[in-house]
Amino acid sequence: MKKAGILNRHLSGALAELGHGDGVLVCDAGMPVPEGPRVVDLAFRAGVPSFAEVLDGLLAELVVEGATAATEVREANAECAALLGLRLPALELVPHERLKELSAGARLIVRTGEARPYANVLLRCGVFF
Repeated sequence: MKKAGILNRHLSGALAELGHGDGVLVCDAGMPVPEGPRVVDLAFRAGVPSFAEVLDGLLAELVVEGATAATEVREANAECAALLGLRLPALELVPHERLKELSAGARLIVRTGEARPYANVLLRCGVFF
């Protein structure tokens, strides 16, 4: 058994399969999940695990070269907007409908238990060298 890092075997395995440019959508419990991408649903109950916990765990495991979130997060979920601004300083903002369209091209979707609006971000994988 792994001693550190992400212990969920489905998530750990999915992360190991990602390559340069692949998209990972980290989303709240209310985000529509498109058909196609692999989904790892971590939601246990409302708020568990939180968006922040999952995002921090993923950022510790991945090299991220870009990220996209919904413009609406700034007004509808200021706490999440601040978190994204701190963790992902080069964050691109697009309308929520566009984020949903982009999500269909993600290789992996990680669903959190977050129950606040617009707690969603699409990460673009980079390389470590």
